[in-house]
Amino acid sequence: METDKRGRRIRAFRKLKGFTQESFARKMGVSESVLGEVESRTEWPSESLLEKISSVF
Repeated sequence: METDKRGRRIRAFRKLKGFTQESFARKMGVSESVLGEVESRTEWPSESLLEKISSVF
């Protein structure tokens, strides 16, 4: 359940800020597939990935 919310919120905020998955992943220094897994709720974001996400936002 929590992974569900987190992935949806990351995707919504990314779109609100005008990032594509590709541009957002590039800014964070990760692959699009990693970001896609987080947003599609198949992968729980690690602490270091959450830090990268927050630094870009």
